[in-house]
Amino acid sequence: MQRRTFLKQLSQSTASVAALSSPLAAQATDWASHYVDAKDLAAHKIADISYTKVQLKWPRFVGKNGRRDIHGYGPNVGVCVLTTDQGAVGWGMHGKRDDETVAYLKGKRVSDVFQPSTGVTDAKALAFDVPLHDLAGVILNKPVYEMLGQKKPILTKCYSGMIYFDELEPKEGQVKTMPNGLDKLLENCKHDYDLGYRQLKLKIGRGNIWMPKEEGTKRDIEVTKLVARTFPDIEILVDANDGFTVDMAITYLEGVRDIPLFWLEEPFAENVADYQKLRAWTKVNMPKMLLAEGEANPNQELLRELCEKKLMDVHISDIMGYGFTPWRKLMPELKKMSITSSPHAFGELLKSYYCAQLTGGLGNTVTIEGVPATCEEVDFGTYKIENGKFIPSSAPGFGMKLLKKS
Repeated sequence: MQRRTFLKQLSQSTASVAALSSPLAAQATDWASHYVDAKDLAAHKIADISYTKVQLKWPRFVGKNGRRDIHGYGPNVGVCVLTTDQGAVGWGMHGKRDDETVAYLKGKRVSDVFQPSTGVTDAKALAFDVPLHDLAGVILNKPVYEMLGQKKPILTKCYSGMIYFDELEPKEGQVKTMPNGLDKLLENCKHDYDLGYRQLKLKIGRGNIWMPKEEGTKRDIEVTKLVARTFPDIEILVDANDGFTVDMAITYLEGVRDIPLFWLEEPFAENVADYQKLRAWTKVNMPKMLLAEGEANPNQELLRELCEKKLMDVHISDIMGYGFTPWRKLMPELKKMSITSSPHAFGELLKSYYCAQLTGGLGNTVTIEGVPATCEEVDFGTYKIENGKFIPSSAPGFGMKLLKKS
């Protein structure tokens, strides 16, 4: 039976229920939608799986943070393309690549491994989490956020995650003893401000590797105050990449306590005792500042404990490292604990857009990590920043097209 015919007959048979505008009517509509979606997905079998890479180009050189040396000009990102026997195509970043998993998925009906209401339903197919979400959206002609339950996307703020220790890098064409200086850092802030960002995340923790500890912390304070003075209408986030001890973190915060920081991210390797000490200080001195944790090699059991003890405010495990479907399951659990989210997305602009779709459908996200980038091999679609908020594409799936042949 054709989708249109089925919907017409179902509409006629349930007209009296719908007219009541009762919960039963909504349930009937939801049931009908789920039934038709499942039927449409069942009509497609995975016929081909291929892989390629796309080169993302950042608008500038990205240097050091508190844990790593230079990051360069942008990553070469692996993506997977799924094609069905009906000619539908979905693509995106992927998990572990192996021949056994590819062989397992080939020939499967899309409905065998994926349901719009929950995501990937077969653990063996989780490596294809994002491509399957994209493929299902293409088949159903729905953006991912609509599959997650929203006709209109839930919008939130976004920040630039591209402000590193820019003043420490050598001037172009100069020897390493000629660093850029703070003017370069402000120039990069201005670049991202002009792109529409009204939140900037500053890397701190210079004293962990690159400077003497006391001198590095003083520089962190100086940079934070300078950016706050220069851009008075932005919100500032700071990220130490585990480069502090708890006492160093408090020393830094003492130095910037007159600045209303939006959040402090990963001040030190997470543990209950240090977070209790930090939380006790922030409750008294900076009660509105959020504590964000969970990016680097996250221990999910420990993160849950920190959440349950109200020692952190924002869960930031990576959108790909943790997984899109697992994030769909985690989000309602975080809501119950009154914990918000902002899945880590640095490096690959694709991940920022995946986060925009997740947020669009489930909300509970305080801000989205933005990573300015271009790519000749991808049409990024209609994603945009408007009034400081991320607007996701309303095109099917994730709303992006792969231009490179896989």
